[in-house]
Amino acid sequence: QVQLVESGGGLVQAGGSLRLSCIASRNIFSIASMGWYRQAPGKEREWVASITNSDTTLCADALKGRFTVSRGNAKNTVNLQMNSLKPDDTAVYYCNLVSSGIHYWGKGTLVTVSA
Repeated sequence: QVQLVESGGGLVQAGGSLRLSCIASRNIFSIASMGWYRQAPGKEREWVASITNSDTTLCADALKGRFTVSRGNAKNTVNLQMNSLKPDDTAVYYCNLVSSGIHYWGKGTLVTVSA
């Protein structure tokens, strides 16, 4: 069973930065991608950014320029650098891993941006 553990969430003022990290519990032979989704209160979960097994990075258009996804030191880790945060970025951020067509999810980490 794959477990994803997120870290780095918290409370930050508007304009500030946070860095989220995620590590998978064990090395997985075939990771298609790792990335992040978020779910704001009262809204559906939305895709934020991903990095593929060939290190191609993808980011939601609305977040480009502020959010950057990157791989950590190991293939089973992923980071999300969030800059110029806005109150609208307040959400639970979930780490996602795709392997052999299966999506795995972390439990989420809360990011709160105060005005």
